[in-house]
Amino acid sequence: MTESNTQDLREEFNRWAEAGRGEGMEQDHLPITLPVLEMMRLEPRYNVLDVGCGSGWLSRRIAEKVLEGRVVGMDVSDQMVRVARRTSAEYDNVLYVTGEVGEIPWEANFFTQAISVESGYYWPDPAAGLKEISRVLRPGGKFWMLINYYRDNPHCHQWGALLAVKTHLLLADEWVERFSGSGFTEVAHERVVDRRHRRKYTPADGSAMRRSCGRSRRKALCWCMAKRAEG
Repeated sequence: MTESNTQDLREEFNRWAEAGRGEGMEQDHLPITLPVLEMMRLEPRYNVLDVGCGSGWLSRRIAEKVLEGRVVGMDVSDQMVRVARRTSAEYDNVLYVTGEVGEIPWEANFFTQAISVESGYYWPDPAAGLKEISRVLRPGGKFWMLINYYRDNPHCHQWGALLAVKTHLLLADEWVERFSGSGFTEVAHERVVDRRHRRKYTPADGSAMRRSCGRSRRKALCWCMAKRAEG
């Protein structure tokens, strides 16, 4: 992890926020996120961390399920965090912070669960990020990660050339190894099927990257789940 990589990410996603791209993430990601939310079995008193929260669409949905707990949405982009705060003003149990996954600005052993949707491959140092997530989870707490960009999915390998920042194209098994080496146990991964009809993307709502991945998005997204070690 380097400060320059973090700054590159911040600048890139600030541009996304200024272009209004954060607001479109819910439409793109919700159908494949809903089944994972069900598996999380959120309870009213849970505290949940949303890593790479963007405009806050997922944090708000989680907040409606943990009315006696707290949701913290974290994003490397201060512009995305501003959007999330503005669009979540009516939620008393949601807080947004600017930060990067290698140095989460929160106390240890606080969160019951954590989730990250389509951000893991952007992390400058995935192993460091997983260790930090493990640190802020309570013993036995679970972390859920959803990604579409991984080496087992050949349809989206071209993303790397279309993005302005460095990404990590790992095998699902390589992610499992990193989870296991970062304080997690009971690591599992599985594909989530999105049965929507293929969308026709236009440059205004997501550029060539989304158009190139429209077909694979229906069948290739992978979720990983792991539990923080009890000891």
